[in-house]
Amino acid sequence: MNDAHYAVILAGGRGERFWPLSRHHRPKQLLRLVGEQTLLAQAVDRLAGLIPPERVYVVTNQDLVEACRIAAPRVPPEQIIGEPVGRDTAAAAALGAALIKARDPQAAFCILTADHVIGDEDTFRATLRESLALARRAPWLCTIGIPPTEPSTGYGYIEVGDPLEEAGGIVFQRAKRFVEKPDAATAQRYLEAGTFCWNSGMFIWSVSTLEAALRQHCPGLAALIAELTPHVGSPRWEPELKRVYERLDKISIDYALMEKADNIVMVRGTFAWDDVGSWPALANHFPADSAGNVVIGDAVTQDAHTNIIYSQGRLTALIGVQDLVVVQAEDATLICPRDQAQQVKKVVEQLKQNERLAPKVL
Repeated sequence: MNDAHYAVILAGGRGERFWPLSRHHRPKQLLRLVGEQTLLAQAVDRLAGLIPPERVYVVTNQDLVEACRIAAPRVPPEQIIGEPVGRDTAAAAALGAALIKARDPQAAFCILTADHVIGDEDTFRATLRESLALARRAPWLCTIGIPPTEPSTGYGYIEVGDPLEEAGGIVFQRAKRFVEKPDAATAQRYLEAGTFCWNSGMFIWSVSTLEAALRQHCPGLAALIAELTPHVGSPRWEPELKRVYERLDKISIDYALMEKADNIVMVRGTFAWDDVGSWPALANHFPADSAGNVVIGDAVTQDAHTNIIYSQGRLTALIGVQDLVVVQAEDATLICPRDQAQQVKKVVEQLKQNERLAPKVL
């Protein structure tokens, strides 16, 4: 392990597409959707042997700090930081840089997310290890791109350019541009071209390289690092954090920096990766029965095909239906076609306006 390597895990999302299991106080990253541990705990544990919990920071919402401390007990509690207001990933990345700079201004660190499912963990750690080494010796902003396996419209893409180097079997290429989530026809073209990768939302850089890039392209976030670093661990931390955050715009790190900088390197991530964006994604992680149904929990089916059923602690029966998502939670039930599961977020927005139901089911 290298003492100059750190990780910042972003755990501030609400995971509304996993309603009714996910709630305001228990978002996706705090659920045991795949495996015995929460997704946040898995994100910490898969760094074992590369970055110990003592050099891991978790950035989350202020009202989720205690829940994250319970979900990730190996991370020192003072290193689970609550943002006073959500300002998207650019602010969270700059906050992570301030926390790490206060300990080691020469450090390199990775930005990871708490709600991904990753396989081939040895390859994942090797990818991070070589990326951190590159970030320490050269002023590159590194991002991990995943070679696409299908023409997905759910991910942003990175167009890759010339090779940069290969180290330890990990391939580094110059990144030409970032593109937003495409329509189906464009996604098919990207897949056929072979020069596009999915944007994983994982980044690796040194503190100094990130700070220099922010000074050039997003000076407000560079100021955040400069203003907060002296107060890390002091009684002034909370009021200063609140003061600085109140003036920030809400913007992603892609928009704020990655689409503007010219020193971007894409690291080819050849490990299994899934951001588990909605209920149908669980079909990638659980076996299906002979009729194509994925059952998590207790269910019986009769003449039912290719359904996804989540029913922990109670029995659910399906008869004569197909291609549905059926989720039983403690006080709410979701039933929808698999191809409309992304609409769950709209249901959550509708419930927020319902004064009678919102306190019970959100």
